[in-house]
Amino acid sequence: MLGRDDVMPDTDVPTLEAVRLTKKYGSFTAVSELNLKIEGSKCVGFLGPNGAGKTTALKMFTDLIRPSSGQALINGINVHTNKKAALAKVATLIETPEIYPSLTPREGLRMIAEIRGVPSKEIEKRIDEAVAEVHMSEWIDKRVGRFSKGMKQRICIASALLSDPCVLLLDEPTTGLDPRGMSEVRDIVKSLKGKKRLIFMSSHILSEVSEICDEVAMIDHGKLLVYDTISNVTAKFSQGTNMVEVVLSRSLDPQLVTQNIAKFTNVISAEQLNDKNLRIKFNGGLEVQERLLSQLVSLNIGVISYRAASSELEDVYLNLIKDTV
Repeated sequence: MLGRDDVMPDTDVPTLEAVRLTKKYGSFTAVSELNLKIEGSKCVGFLGPNGAGKTTALKMFTDLIRPSSGQALINGINVHTNKKAALAKVATLIETPEIYPSLTPREGLRMIAEIRGVPSKEIEKRIDEAVAEVHMSEWIDKRVGRFSKGMKQRICIASALLSDPCVLLLDEPTTGLDPRGMSEVRDIVKSLKGKKRLIFMSSHILSEVSEICDEVAMIDHGKLLVYDTISNVTAKFSQGTNMVEVVLSRSLDPQLVTQNIAKFTNVISAEQLNDKNLRIKFNGGLEVQERLLSQLVSLNIGVISYRAASSELEDVYLNLIKDTV
């Protein structure tokens, strides 16, 4: 990794890399020789039980905590030896930050923009764009003290977007929110995926990761257990039986499910959750899953989403975590 600390790589592909990243507190090891490299515009879920080392790892990526050994690299730059350059295009939301309740979002975000060195002539434009991204424009001049927790979290996400980051680090962004607040924040994170950003999001809510993320990294006792796409993880670690959830753009005839899809080779069952959602259980790995997707598309039923069912990810998670206890 020599020679990468002080030179900005000539690339538009955001990267996040841990190289034998370790943090010890006396005899306790919070993160143990973590090796993880994430490249490209995507959303990666960082999964693990409480105390697994997720927040510690995220804090080392932002230099809030110094590692005992190893390196944290963002866009190829060592965070701990060249912090300013490494974090220039990074935004973070770690633990529970909050804007002063007596301020409006505009006032609070203006203060944050000034602290971060956003050029004065760009501040108002950046604020308007960030608030629009989190769907809070109508509240921009209202006092934050009147906001729900979910609304406050959306403004905190807006504060993270002021610098137009290419890497976004989120530490359990929906924790403590009510169902509506959780849904709103998830929708915002999903919308951010389309802006050429690498989003690294810690969570212990498996359904949330299945819904939002493209890939998953699982950690326990400070050690990385697996990093891959969700479909690859579920195919590799589930025991022969897999499940996918399919979202359609239009209503589906129930007879097509029972008389056609349910009779595809390797399909165990096809369940219609509602008129636009299916859950299909099947035997086999990635080749079967690929063939199943092709068959569904060939039916011209308007497939717009095809992903491993959250229950499958939960089974894999419990099996892997159980093995490390």
